[in-house]
Amino acid sequence: MYTVSVETTFSATHRVALPTGALEPLHGHDWRVRAIFSSDSLDDHGMVVDFCEARSTLEQVVADFHHADLNSLACFENRGPTAEVVARAIYDRLRERGFKALREVEVAEAPGCLAAYRGVL
Repeated sequence: MYTVSVETTFSATHRVALPTGALEPLHGHDWRVRAIFSSDSLDDHGMVVDFCEARSTLEQVVADFHHADLNSLACFENRGPTAEVVARAIYDRLRERGFKALREVEVAEAPGCLAAYRGVL
């Protein structure tokens, strides 16, 4: 299995519902995002995906999140923007743009705090 990844970052604020039902205070993070692509075989150019295309698309996808209050975005309207939900939203957007080899999206909202969404190939 071949695996490649691309990374980018964005800065955004959010509030997450606590187990008590209360919302935590609005706060911000410098989010790090990694998109991981896997394939059993390579394309005619010897690649799983083109790094430049994958990174450019990842940057376009997270551009809507950059300097935003994630709670105000329509894609998080029905679910709070936890790191897990953000990872799934980015995964879905990349898949919608045709990246069939996309395996997983990891999101770190702070050092040592990583969430991921893994799809089925």
